[in-house]
Amino acid sequence: MEAGRDARLTGRRGGPREVFAVALRLGLTSFGGPVAHIGYFRDEYVGRRAWVDERQFSELVAVTNLLPGPSSSQLGMAIGAHRAGVLGGAAAWLGFTLPSAVVMTALALLVGAADVGSAGWIHGLELVAAPVVALAVLGMRRTLAPSGVRLALAVVAAVVALSWAGFGGQAAAILVGGAVGVVALRSTTRPPALTSAFRSRRIVAVTSLAAFAVLLLGLGPLSRATGGGVIPLIHSMYRSGALVFGGGHVVLPLLHDAVVQTGWVGEQEFLAGYGMAQAMPGPLFSFSSYLGAIRDPGPNGVVGAGIALCAIYLPSFLLLGGVLPLWSSIRAHPGVQAALSGIGAAVVGLLAAALWNPVLKTSINGVGDAAFALALLVLLRVLPVWAVVPIAAAAGALLL
Repeated sequence: MEAGRDARLTGRRGGPREVFAVALRLGLTSFGGPVAHIGYFRDEYVGRRAWVDERQFSELVAVTNLLPGPSSSQLGMAIGAHRAGVLGGAAAWLGFTLPSAVVMTALALLVGAADVGSAGWIHGLELVAAPVVALAVLGMRRTLAPSGVRLALAVVAAVVALSWAGFGGQAAAILVGGAVGVVALRSTTRPPALTSAFRSRRIVAVTSLAAFAVLLLGLGPLSRATGGGVIPLIHSMYRSGALVFGGGHVVLPLLHDAVVQTGWVGEQEFLAGYGMAQAMPGPLFSFSSYLGAIRDPGPNGVVGAGIALCAIYLPSFLLLGGVLPLWSSIRAHPGVQAALSGIGAAVVGLLAAALWNPVLKTSINGVGDAAFALALLVLLRVLPVWAVVPIAAAAGALLL
């Protein structure tokens, strides 16, 4: 009876409060990262509630995977917008993100108030980051850089990122990937079909895309002009959210450059937070709330967490607001598909470079650490990541 009632909801409009309630439950229970999130979303939004059908769902998966940013969060936002308009998209984001963001903010305040320099549980969390990122690199390579030109692009991107430290090397690798993709991969890409209609005046879509570009190009000079305050934090998070291609783990090198290289967050605190983020349900981008809070511990940490979280997601809102209404024409250009295919291969190389520096280079100190990380890798082959992370923290407290 319930299934029949939900099935009749297809095509009907709902309200933001309804979307928020469903997304909040997903935010509390969706463990396992972006790929697993898509499975949870399909079960809830297609199977249980029928807010979209199978074809619409697959198309939205394709669109959100072609955009920079957190693909699973953007998928939820797109379905929320499909169900309840712009406020529905915002409600879907808030519900899915809020649980993990609150927990990560609380952990940041705990870590920031304590002396964790020699804590074994912190080192255990640092070490779990190594196998998690290694498995992400292997999984993404199979999909985004399986062989030929795309595999070569991944290798070149890794070399560029390791040779040219910081944001400049990452941006160069992405640009090279896009340019090579347009030239060499045009014949191997196919645009997805589209049946979902997101109605919006063209001026709204164009304004959203223009705002995305203006902020990406303008926040840097504004940050340097102000020299401090909240603008540098907004710039760093916005830039990271705007340039993440290929999944949540790719944000690691961008955020490392944004907060560790600037001295806002220590290397050990950064990797420990990244390790803790693996055990959270919901999006990995909630790691930004931890970084915003730990940058300014104390009462202002909560404010910093909120600013960082909103800033890293703002590019996603602007891109979805601009691309979804225009997608039927954008997808027709094979050059766009080819460029994104090349960028996808390049980000595999960026993540591989991040696996070496900072993850392995910083966290592995001797044979004991290497053996510990290898044991965690074996565990990750049989247990979900959210179960392995507390094991790593507990074992670190006892053994390290």
